[in-house]
Amino acid sequence: MLQHTPQGELFPEALSQAIKEKFYWVDEDYTGTKRLFFENAGGSFTLKQAEQDYVHMERIGDCPERTSKTADYLNSVIDKGINDVRCMLNAKGGSVITMLTASQVIYEMTRVAAENLPGKNIVTTALEHPSAYDSAKYYAEKTNREFRVAKTNPETGGVDVDEVVGLVDEDTCFLSVIYASNISGSILDIEQIVAKARAKKPDLYIIVDAVQHVPHGLVDLQKTPVDAINFAPYKFCGLRGLGVGWVSDRFASLPHHKLAAKPAGEWELGSPAPAQYAGVSAIVDHVCWIGEQFEKKNMRREAFALGMEKIAQHERALMQHLLEGTPELPGLRHMDGVEVFLDYPDLSTRDFIVACAIKGLECAEAVEKYAEMDVTVYERVASSLYSKRMLDSFGLEGTLRISPFHCHTVEDVDQFLRITAELIKKQK
Repeated sequence: MLQHTPQGELFPEALSQAIKEKFYWVDEDYTGTKRLFFENAGGSFTLKQAEQDYVHMERIGDCPERTSKTADYLNSVIDKGINDVRCMLNAKGGSVITMLTASQVIYEMTRVAAENLPGKNIVTTALEHPSAYDSAKYYAEKTNREFRVAKTNPETGGVDVDEVVGLVDEDTCFLSVIYASNISGSILDIEQIVAKARAKKPDLYIIVDAVQHVPHGLVDLQKTPVDAINFAPYKFCGLRGLGVGWVSDRFASLPHHKLAAKPAGEWELGSPAPAQYAGVSAIVDHVCWIGEQFEKKNMRREAFALGMEKIAQHERALMQHLLEGTPELPGLRHMDGVEVFLDYPDLSTRDFIVACAIKGLECAEAVEKYAEMDVTVYERVASSLYSKRMLDSFGLEGTLRISPFHCHTVEDVDQFLRITAELIKKQK
């Protein structure tokens, strides 16, 4: 049995309640029905400010590509949004990319890399989201390159650094690697992967899928100098309809779809959407506000970094409580009717996702039972195109995925544990 060692640090109670108030429908759904929503890996709660700012901007019909006071205002919103993308990633230089989804972004980045970079092989991992894995595989086949896949580690739920780096050589076209798993929550050591892979090939291009990790942990491209990275605002309390990417200067200058008259590093096509950029800035405002509840910072990136650190600490403490519980209310690790998968003890290596199963219930059936008790979780099963490869690599048929968010509280976790105990009792 895993030892109970304190990990993480909860928000002060008053701050935790203030954070919850900043979101729509945390404790009830849009119909007013009370519920627990522990499925934020599929799409998080929406910040009220993000939605309000988006609506405000959408009401302005003017085109930002004109000469007027309104156009100046719209462009200031766009500029702030672009700067806030850089703030989130600690990115210097390079170019920001926006599309309808993060999957479209990574497909485009993969296409550009495969069609323009030399090399005989493309390296990725078995843990990738299909948008990254399938695009790498598709372009490896299209460009007649060897497709190399790093194996997962069933103990950690991730992929070992040396497993990835061992597939890289002087003939590698590019490396595509996920930051954190949306099944196990395991965070890959991107800093070491980058350092060791570039020690083997100094000019190696590296693409990172950060969709799962960005809402839960800090990204710092000055420590992990990759060439391309993406994220999805809707999974980070933002809005659907936007996928965001950033590419380095050298990646940005590779041949790509653009208007001929635009600068070489320009990746945007068509008129920009100020409302979407406003939604991104609302996310950064929120995280900075959390950071400033602990310490005032002079620089926006510093406030954002502190806010993300506090979010990660709060979620880690909640995950510890979910797994361990109390003597009066056992956590998932200690419930006879629950099996926890991929349960690596060091929670600092995991985003807030718990994979488990209710004994005697198929995962899809367990999801339905939880729904009957007004709890939203999700199943990841081998029949799903989004999870089969990853589950097979771990030797699992399926799993329940429990993914709360930083606006949740200990009381929310306790409620989930009580409901789970009741569900188990009904199966006996």
